Amino acid sequence: MTMQVGKNIGASDKAVLDVPIFDPVAYRLGDEQAGIIARAREIGQSVFAGRAATYDREATFPTENYRDLHRTGLLGIAIPKKHGGLGANYQTYALAAAEIGRYCGATALTWNMHVCSTLWSGPLADDLDMDAQTRAEHERRRAVHYRRIVEDGAIYSQPFSEGGAAAAGGVAFGTEARPVEGGWIVNGKKIFASLSGHADYYGVLCTEIEEGGKASRRNTLYLAIPAKSEGVSVVGDWDPLGMRGTVSRTLLFKDVFVPEDSALMPRGVYFQAAMRWPHMFLTLSPTYMGLAQAAYDFTVRYLRGEVPGMPPVKRRMYPTKQIAVAQMQIKLEQIKAIWFQAVTEARANPSKEQVLRAYAAQYSVMEGANELAALAIRTCGGQAMLRSLPLERIYRDSRCGSLMLPWTAELCLDRIGREALYEAGETDD
Repeated sequence: MTMQVGKNIGASDKAVLDVPIFDPVAYRLGDEQAGIIARAREIGQSVFAGRAATYDREATFPTENYRDLHRTGLLGIAIPKKHGGLGANYQTYALAAAEIGRYCGATALTWNMHVCSTLWSGPLADDLDMDAQTRAEHERRRAVHYRRIVEDGAIYSQPFSEGGAAAAGGVAFGTEARPVEGGWIVNGKKIFASLSGHADYYGVLCTEIEEGGKASRRNTLYLAIPAKSEGVSVVGDWDPLGMRGTVSRTLLFKDVFVPEDSALMPRGVYFQAAMRWPHMFLTLSPTYMGLAQAAYDFTVRYLRGEVPGMPPVKRRMYPTKQIAVAQMQIKLEQIKAIWFQAVTEARANPSKEQVLRAYAAQYSVMEGANELAALAIRTCGGQAMLRSLPLERIYRDSRCGSLMLPWTAELCLDRIGREALYEAGETDD
């Protein structure tokens, strides 16, 4: 069983917290990080789970959940303590995000877009090379962004995709920033922009291009553009298969002035991060780790006759059901093992083996979550597909994982095969 422990939720003496996906003792977690992760699990189970169906059905953004994330300090989970945040490292954030994904995939996925603004500009940037002046300026600027989040509950997003190869790291971003006195003029478009229309700031990746210059990935800027800036607009509808509460509509930027202090990273630092800190692109996976656990949790509860709102009919005595649960448990443990190892290894300048493992972990989680959800549907049967129950939503949300840039399932396979067979610079000529 992976569901219950003896700790009460709030003042209730009836509901108890699900056990953690990653037991703190078994996975050697510190008390402080276990506490942060438990905080995420508690709010996910006691609050977010009850709202998830409505956000999904109506394709509306989980605004209320973000107020609760701010109230509990989780909006600033990766902000350093000296700036008022919880000071969580990469691993702690990933495990906490998995717990939220277990109860509301859309909240976890959009929360990732917000947290990355602080994770990348915070502990990740601290691992990278900057001269003293640049680092001091970065510290001054990020303090402004962090203050908005901690004190005001400001929400940052991270629009990434543009419909081409830029989001996969193949070419420079098509969204361009032209230097002007005091900042930049930004023009471009971002598609599948989660939190569009609901974030206070859009953390936009764009290419800085001097007059007469050419676009280069080396000149990528990471700018926090206020949502209310003149020239920013949100267009299009949002009616997808899954992850409906992310509200990922299209963002347009037309001659938007962005002041210098809006930079989330100094010049050249994003490109350095993309080259030296590849695990920065693994942060979409925690949501799907949570969904994988959720599919298993539902199946066990359903077969034990413990799903709220359904007759207490047990189905656990049938050998076919027992075998299916065994298969799910094995699959889940395989996913957990490689994923936990990958998020634990996240650092600057990882080895080739660690990078290959990160790709393999991404592939395993993104594909495995949906495989588990599909097996759960087959095992539980037709009634489990009712939209009043979470399995149908878990299945649809989990199907979206393998499509997520910058590391789609196809790209992971391509990179694993190529990089395993070739050393850097090798060709067949």
